[in-house]
Amino acid sequence: MNRNPLIPFLLIALIGIGLMVTFSFNGLNNAEEIAAEKEGGGEEDQASAKPEDLYQQNCIGCHGDQYQGGVGPALKGAGDKLSEEEIADILVNGKGSMPPGLISAEKAPEMAKWVSEIK
Repeated sequence: MNRNPLIPFLLIALIGIGLMVTFSFNGLNNAEEIAAEKEGGGEEDQASAKPEDLYQQNCIGCHGDQYQGGVGPALKGAGDKLSEEEIADILVNGKGSMPPGLISAEKAPEMAKWVSEIK
């Protein structure tokens, strides 16, 4: 009843090598999608997105799910303090800890109008 103690380790090693090969081929298939996104493929998604969708993708982490603020300032009443042009400029160029480029220049006016109407 003496079993060879190396057999479990050999099986684990073979399964691990098999998984590495499988995931490598999966990564090769995804490389084309990643390259297309880096070349500007992601812009198409933003061009057709509604302001609410853009908020969910880019802004909710800092400005909160109820626009109450958090890391970033509260967006409720931002239209009372800033004009739509100022909001659009902040969306494109950033301000303070907000990085630039989260919203494209094409979508900024629509997004600024939406932000200014949040009460």
